[in-house]
Amino acid sequence: MNASGHVLRVGLVQSKLHWHDAQANRDHLTTQIMALANSTDVIVLPEMFTTGFTMETARLAEPPEGPTCEWLRKLSAATNAAITGSLIVNAGTADYRNRMLFVQPDGAVHFYDKRHLFRMGGEHKAFAAGSSNVVVSWRGFRIGLLVCYDLRFPVWSRRRAEFDYDVLIYVANWPAVRAYPWTQLLRARAIENQSFVIGLNRIGRDGHGIAHQGDSAALDFLGKPLVELDSAAGTATAVLDGGTLRVFREKFPAQLDADDFELKP
Repeated sequence: MNASGHVLRVGLVQSKLHWHDAQANRDHLTTQIMALANSTDVIVLPEMFTTGFTMETARLAEPPEGPTCEWLRKLSAATNAAITGSLIVNAGTADYRNRMLFVQPDGAVHFYDKRHLFRMGGEHKAFAAGSSNVVVSWRGFRIGLLVCYDLRFPVWSRRRAEFDYDVLIYVANWPAVRAYPWTQLLRARAIENQSFVIGLNRIGRDGHGIAHQGDSAALDFLGKPLVELDSAAGTATAVLDGGTLRVFREKFPAQLDADDFELKP
């Protein structure tokens, strides 16, 4: 089902994160999430929202159906919204994934494992990469799930037959020193894919002293901002109009002129 005739309300939760303290993060994020109860369809949290961006996988990983997944199920039911964000998951015997969950009010859980691992931070040594794109159908919209460094790879993000979506969501721990690329790449992905794009970043310094300045945003299919956040903690809601997206894609079907290509592993 595509987004024609539907409206999707997306809640952005831009927050500081407690370093390596999952319970503290769940506690303080609960307040911000509940502030969006019954007024949104999707609530978006940052990348690695339980720990901050860390490579201490063995100590901090949770099982797939661990305490954070159960916490998300309860909050999703309480808010009547799907909730998405990523955390460290042990998917097998020391099979660590930077896993983006998409949890629905009925308890259903979808997930995407981050494909592009940030080698400059050693992520490629601590985690296994995902191998498949994921699209979730939710309240009349097709939503593509992606994580942070994936934003730099347009081929992986490209809208195509096997990865067709109306909204792309990127959750991130994107450092302030690279804030300009973050804002420009979000716009590029929206324009080239003729899609709504949500970029949700954290704020504050992590346990390594790396600063993050937020700049979370919701963009339309022309790359124009629907919602922009600065460097402060807080929530905001963007309203995505599926009807305007359908009309634009029909009038300007650029995807029909895209070359075929093959994704290499």
